[in-house]
Amino acid sequence: MRLLFALLLMLATTATAVAERRVALVMADDDYRLVRPLANPVHDGEAMEAALKKLGFEVVLETNRDLRRMRRALDDFREDAKGADVALVYFSGHGVEISGDNRLLPVDADASSLDALDKTSLPLEEVRDAVAATAKVGLIVLDACRSDPFSGNGGEGRGATAMAKDVADKVKPGLGRVGRAENILFAFSAAPGETAADGTGQNSPFTTALTKYLGTDGLEIRSVLTLVQQEVYDLSRGKQLPYVESGLPKLFFAATAREQLPERERLLLAMADVTPEMRGQVEQIASDADVPLAPLYGALISADTSHLSADSLNARLREAADAFVKVRAEMKTLAADDPRVTELRRQAEEQLALGAFGAAQAKLAEAVAVDEVSRKALKANFVDRTLSQAATLFLSAGAARADLNYTAAIKGYETVLSLYGEAGQTALNLEQADRQGRTLEELGQLYTTVGNIEAAGRAFTALLGDLEQRSRQEADPSVKRDLAISHIKLANIKMAKGDLPTSLENYEAARGMLQALTASMPDKKDWLGDLAMADDKIGNVLATQGDVGAAAQAYRESLSIKQKLADAEPDSAYRLRDLTISYDEIGDLARTAGQLDDAQTAFEESLRIRLVLAGNKPDDPERQRAVSVSQERIGDVLRQRGDAAGALVAYSRSQAIAEDLVRRDPNDTDLKRDLSISYAKIGNALNDQENWPAALASYRQALAVARDLAAGDPANTEWQRDVSVCLEKVAGVLDAQGNTSGALQNYQDSLAIADRLAKLDPGNSDWQRDLSITLSEIGMLETKQRHFEASKKAFEASLGIRQQLARSDPNNAIWQFDLVQAYINYAYVAKDPKAVLTKALNLTLELDRTGRLAPRDKPTIKYLRGLVARFGARKK
Repeated sequence: MRLLFALLLMLATTATAVAERRVALVMADDDYRLVRPLANPVHDGEAMEAALKKLGFEVVLETNRDLRRMRRALDDFREDAKGADVALVYFSGHGVEISGDNRLLPVDADASSLDALDKTSLPLEEVRDAVAATAKVGLIVLDACRSDPFSGNGGEGRGATAMAKDVADKVKPGLGRVGRAENILFAFSAAPGETAADGTGQNSPFTTALTKYLGTDGLEIRSVLTLVQQEVYDLSRGKQLPYVESGLPKLFFAATAREQLPERERLLLAMADVTPEMRGQVEQIASDADVPLAPLYGALISADTSHLSADSLNARLREAADAFVKVRAEMKTLAADDPRVTELRRQAEEQLALGAFGAAQAKLAEAVAVDEVSRKALKANFVDRTLSQAATLFLSAGAARADLNYTAAIKGYETVLSLYGEAGQTALNLEQADRQGRTLEELGQLYTTVGNIEAAGRAFTALLGDLEQRSRQEADPSVKRDLAISHIKLANIKMAKGDLPTSLENYEAARGMLQALTASMPDKKDWLGDLAMADDKIGNVLATQGDVGAAAQAYRESLSIKQKLADAEPDSAYRLRDLTISYDEIGDLARTAGQLDDAQTAFEESLRIRLVLAGNKPDDPERQRAVSVSQERIGDVLRQRGDAAGALVAYSRSQAIAEDLVRRDPNDTDLKRDLSISYAKIGNALNDQENWPAALASYRQALAVARDLAAGDPANTEWQRDVSVCLEKVAGVLDAQGNTSGALQNYQDSLAIADRLAKLDPGNSDWQRDLSITLSEIGMLETKQRHFEASKKAFEASLGIRQQLARSDPNNAIWQFDLVQAYINYAYVAKDPKAVLTKALNLTLELDRTGRLAPRDKPTIKYLRGLVARFGARKK
């Protein structure tokens, strides 16, 4: 909007700009006598003089002036330029803030005492007065916060810290905020209180950007300075952000109109509108991956990320960073026989680093065209030019992926494969064969990302075949490692398609290869990590198949490897986070199997690690959220053990974190869902304690958040399920309070959602279980109201679902006990209740005998024995 507004007003202002009288005073000091000299200010002043003259300014340049001559220059400027339309003062050198007043340091500045510094520095207010008295529009530009002029040490900055005690107490580094000044625009090279770089070349980063963009056609001065801000911010990787405060009464254009800004400038303007929270996220990802900021901002701004949660967006940006790292490495190492192609690739690399993806793609397209013309014209060079063209298109597809443009990336990679097919497999050298394999891998990952599982399967199958052939021909162990990873990638696809036996075969093949490789090369830490991943994948399949014992063994083997890696790198947050994932997997499996001691031990160990990680980075929301999840898991186990009070403590700790995270980022839907679940968990613990009013209030809080989320995205089945679950929580408390009709209405509202979801995906066991629970509760309420036909219908439907689930996984203790409860409920309407209750009792006894009956459920044995005996006595 800022750019559009400026362009709309351009026609109205261009004519007057031609007739304006523009004057400028440029002052630059670097040859300081009593404080640390600087290298670049005079060069900066000369660069500004040249830039301003091109824009029609009358310029006076003053360099290395003492205080007396700086004041004389200001007086002369006030006198000679009086009545000008635009007045600009630029200063480059040292600057400080003294007791809230901004001061510029002339070459004779003396910091031996606070009084001396006060007497030998120029108040910024004097500059402001001179500009205000000179012209209708005033601009004050200060590249004057370069660091520590009072020390003898070298450094990059232009701000100040004091040496003497009285100076140190009153003088702050950098310049202070000025507030809005009427008719004047202030631009500082760094944020208030921060220092700015002096630069390693002839000019500072701020002045370099200022002289580059000051004459940008079609932009009002505030937009020009936005370009400067974001350029300095980008090239300093977030360390320096210039400050602008404008009190201008009208728009000021330094140059004439232009229809369209270049891509880099459009990106810089868009960067200015990114939220501070998102800036922090981009800066962290860029720092972790050691990449420039601009490509990540380019990917963020150009891609459609509005539908993504905070976690998904973070993952997407990390994907963009990874893709940038890969394509940057390729661009630096990939050579071409044609010097024109090499130069175009180099230019594309420069544009890519600036986040100008379109410009980079255009350069690469030129290189492709050069090879295309040559290979058609010169048949003798056909194969070489085809392979060169394929290499350039590989770079182009990588650039598109770094921009999160999946469609363009897929098209590019498919064309690369087509060109390799034209060249012929025998024409490929090792480097080209490796690039062909990476093309297949990238295609598989991209097709997975966009949801085309069939195409992803074809790509990974082709990759597997390619690597099998190469492993027979090459002795390089890294090829065998790549082959093992390709088995895992293909298995992931098979798993997603529900083909568990085949996926298990591929995972086990990968594990066998990796075990052999790591045994022969134990120093390959990444390969050990791959082996742990294979164990995790195998454990996931076995757990899904219901083989709890084998799954647990696979998870333990993974944990053992991860522990060794963590011991070798005790300060690695990544290694420690990996450990928590294994402990959670082990804990979840143990809890499912009814082994609550093992589950609690695993969850507590995971929490211990996460507390350490969160303590190291208390402002990291991901680490805080992980702690919240661990507290919740522990609460679940304690509640299952019958310790409602202990569960309430754990849940309350989780809720406090969830509420704080939502306060920090109220638009993050994942965090809001966490909060809804947390309210519901607390309601569960309060419900166990029969604290009905408090439980109901907590459940209603959970329902309100869940409904808000579901209304925002009706197609999100997970959020719809949350509403169903919360409705039932509320219904349960209403029933306990004697409000049967209110409870029944809530259950029926929930049934409408649960039934719709179960029909949408009959293979989803969670949704089937949800439906069985809802039917069971409705059956109980209908029985209370003596609606026996309705209750029988509900109980029979619930029992049928639970019998099917129990048969599908005999080792799932939760599902087995669900069946016990279904038998008990059905006994109310069964023709032979004793036979049904006997089945329930026998199944409960079997769970107890195998150690899978939760402590809180043990009273069920006595209860069932009493019921069976009672019905037996009646029969006699």
